[in-house]
Amino acid sequence: IKVLARAHQNLIWSRNRNTNALRSASREYYPGALEAFDDLANRDALAILGRAPTPVQAAHLSLAKIRSALKAAGRQRNLDARALDIQTALRTEQLAAPAAVTAAFGATTQATVGIIAELNHQIAALEAELATHFEGHPDADIYLSLPGLGVILGARVLGEFGDDPNRYTTAKSRKNYAGTSPLTIASGNKRAVLARHVRNRRLYDAIDQWAFCALTTSPGARAFYDQHRAVGDLHHQALRAPGNRLVGILHGCLRHHTAYDEHKAWAHRHTNRETQAA
Repeated sequence: IKVLARAHQNLIWSRNRNTNALRSASREYYPGALEAFDDLANRDALAILGRAPTPVQAAHLSLAKIRSALKAAGRQRNLDARALDIQTALRTEQLAAPAAVTAAFGATTQATVGIIAELNHQIAALEAELATHFEGHPDADIYLSLPGLGVILGARVLGEFGDDPNRYTTAKSRKNYAGTSPLTIASGNKRAVLARHVRNRRLYDAIDQWAFCALTTSPGARAFYDQHRAVGDLHHQALRAPGNRLVGILHGCLRHHTAYDEHKAWAHRHTNRETQAA
């Protein structure tokens, strides 16, 4: 699971690098593409840019050709409306680069589109393989019971934490390994609470995504996040709090072999707030 999850993440990082390069090049010679497509790694964008990698070629695309390209790429709904939107954006007046420069950018765009399309294919293949292995793991149901964790994200977290039941003696040690627990530095009368920078980057990124996803599915996580935002924490600072808490909850669920329970996970925080209010 760890090998597959890391390989899958590497491919996503590679796709992001190539997509960013494509976006940067488009700003130089093909701004209409950025108007037509929010996500340049999307199948619609790849289908059109692969067929028309320069503004001149794009301006000559008929609705029928755009519609055909979208359909061949897998789009089934709103074909006519989407084709019209794309054609309108691609035919918008824009500053043009010299012909030789445009041709050079067009060649690099076509090559980059091919790379991104293949990365999409390989990412999908690895996702299927990763899902098969993860869902066969005895702890998979526990991971999937936690809010914000799906198959892919759950597999990443499991792969980076490992499944040795004796590796983390306490929830605190698991949080320290994840890099989510705050680091308190005291000297004389001064005291500072800082984020840990020595950490497993892959695991920390996964927990950051996990905490963000949990905000929409767990009222407790959302309330905890909002509480930190209310006292002035920035988004990622506030996100570390539910992330750290979720790691502790995961540790308890794995230790007791029980699924996540929203009330048990956050009830003590409600009780503490009520006591303080009284």
